[in-house]
Amino acid sequence: MKPSFLLRRVLPALILVAAIVGGFLWTTRAKPVVVVLKTVDRGNVESTVVNTRAGTVEACLRTRLSTIMGGRIEFLGVKEGDKVKKGQLLLKLWNDDQKAQQTLAEAQRASATQRVKEVCTTAASSLREAERQTSLRARGYVSEAREDAARSEANARRAACDTARADIVQADARIRVTKVEQGRMTLYAPFDGTVAKIVGELGEYSTPSPPGVATPPAIDLIDDTCLYVKAPMDEVDAPKIKAGLPVRVSLDALPKQPLAGKVRRVAPYVSAVEKQARTVDVEVDFEMPASGGLLVGYSADVEIVLGGRQNVLRVPTAALVEGGRVMVLNADSGKLEERKVKTGIANWEFTEIVDGLAEGERIVISLEREGVKVGARATADEKSK
Repeated sequence: MKPSFLLRRVLPALILVAAIVGGFLWTTRAKPVVVVLKTVDRGNVESTVVNTRAGTVEACLRTRLSTIMGGRIEFLGVKEGDKVKKGQLLLKLWNDDQKAQQTLAEAQRASATQRVKEVCTTAASSLREAERQTSLRARGYVSEAREDAARSEANARRAACDTARADIVQADARIRVTKVEQGRMTLYAPFDGTVAKIVGELGEYSTPSPPGVATPPAIDLIDDTCLYVKAPMDEVDAPKIKAGLPVRVSLDALPKQPLAGKVRRVAPYVSAVEKQARTVDVEVDFEMPASGGLLVGYSADVEIVLGGRQNVLRVPTAALVEGGRVMVLNADSGKLEERKVKTGIANWEFTEIVDGLAEGERIVISLEREGVKVGARATADEKSK
């Protein structure tokens, strides 16, 4: 068989096989990964730290009141949510026995007062008589013994007068004791505020809170006109935080309404809670209250601004991978490349780029998408900026 004949018979078959293989490879090759790109631009970058766990809105003044002694609630002058004034009587326990003791002590004081009038009047008369006897003795009208007797009588009457006055002091002290005892059975507002919670009803027995025993207080009183945020910060960040630093406060209850504040105080010790990271509590004052009002107990997140740089190259912090690297889409090859960069200050949103990228370059910010890796073919998503 002639070679030309074989070539004419085999060549079309080879071309057909090559076409089929090429078509198969073309249809089965990996499709480009769609990635979201972000153009490297200039802007402001702040160095910030945030709390490790949710903070809490606290009242500057808050007291959990309980009577010193237990007893049956005889008077309950407030209900939850009431506004009260400083010194207002909130709660009183039954204390008729103590009132009776006070009445007895007051009667004893009245009796002692009358006794003083009687005895001291007699003492004054005896003193005048002794002076008269002394005058008569000087002129020789009475004997020395008569003068001595008169003087002794005057001294005895004066001692009785002093004793009677001491009885009044004792009665006054006894009255004060009964009033102190009655104070153990009453609760007064120590400041203007709002009654947050009451434990107990009229006629029920109220139990005091002894040391070391977690007994609920009878009345929880708060001053909601002065609020602050208390939040735990990681012990590593604590040395960077100083009083007076600006803060942005975010509240779950008031989304999209960040509030400005300042660091009031940094705790002088580290809290070591079991199964939790060691933290340092930071207190933040609000510069202005929220327009909608805040409630004590709201959860809050704080972002403390340590410093910042203006008009610097920056990229989204989420675009950085471990080791200070970013993913770049090569416009010529259409493949993803890795670029090592040098970073400056950073926060959860932006990171300053000191070296490794130029303004206008586009980096990948959708690193979580499947197939995003070095060398992969990629194409830009419509969401790219």
